[in-house]
Amino acid sequence: MRIFQVMAGSSQGGAELFFERLTIALARRGMTQQLAIRKDAARAARLCAEGLTVAELPFGGKLDFRTRAALRRQLTAFDPDIVLSWMSRASDKLPRKTVDARPVYCARLGGYYPLKYYRGCDHLIGNTPDIVDYLVRAGCPENKAHYLPNFVNAETAPPLARSTFSTPDGVPLLLAMGRLHQNKAFDVLIAAMVDLPGSFLWIAGEGPERQTLQEQAQSMGVADRIRFLGWREDGATLRATADILVCPSRIEPLGNVVIEGWAQRCPVVAARAAGPQFLIADGKDGLLVPPEDAPALARAIGRLIDDRDFARQIADRGYQSYMAQFTEDMVVDRYVRFFEKVAG
Repeated sequence: MRIFQVMAGSSQGGAELFFERLTIALARRGMTQQLAIRKDAARAARLCAEGLTVAELPFGGKLDFRTRAALRRQLTAFDPDIVLSWMSRASDKLPRKTVDARPVYCARLGGYYPLKYYRGCDHLIGNTPDIVDYLVRAGCPENKAHYLPNFVNAETAPPLARSTFSTPDGVPLLLAMGRLHQNKAFDVLIAAMVDLPGSFLWIAGEGPERQTLQEQAQSMGVADRIRFLGWREDGATLRATADILVCPSRIEPLGNVVIEGWAQRCPVVAARAAGPQFLIADGKDGLLVPPEDAPALARAIGRLIDDRDFARQIADRGYQSYMAQFTEDMVVDRYVRFFEKVAG
């Protein structure tokens, strides 16, 4: 089977990282692929190192006619069975299909995007059942909307010396990961730190809210216990170092960080956004709290700090949930069966 994948996303992000993981996993399954990505030399190098063929294109705005023309030429030359586009821009840039049924256009959505960008697609993929429900409510036929989950990198790593980020040994260490954006609600987590004296927080990520968050931490008197790490490539190491993984997001369609925490046996506390609510059975494989509720978030974190046995049970059950639903083999099997089905 021949698969042409199109990704116009940025250098960092959950969808972008899963795109890399999935393409590499499919290549290891023997799938013949060709990739078109937004210009990103580091991403292209990583994918080429796995033996994949990668074209870097502008994926610009309305006046970018080059990208669609280049995609048309590549599709003609490669002659794929399946085209898999990722998110809105990549899907919108695809050349319009002729009456020929091949290739089958599929788009993967990790959020609640307007369907106007996907009018040329034959099938839509949501990475949570709630996104699939949204697609159907928005007008996508039920037999054209499909749930296919993500998998995460389950590699393990030794913990990092806490002194690397001026953190004492023996103190409760919280970890939060993601883009520093209002949707991620790191401001709520910083507010919760007021009620968690003695705990330290590492925030791994970068984004437009960094200065605002740093100023908040300073004004609330918790800046001496918070470390802003910037973008990191050693997520497994950070999770091995932390005692608790926290996902405080206001808006989180899935929450890869929850699955990543599970895979590393790190207990997880999350706000009850759509994704974490889908993933977590509260009190069993994680703890859920209302969004925007810093005191409730602090109480849930404190519960895990105070009861180590309970924290270990939460971590072990989270790992069981990961093994039951989100391993690489399971998810790649589902993608392969989906491709075979829609390609006929």
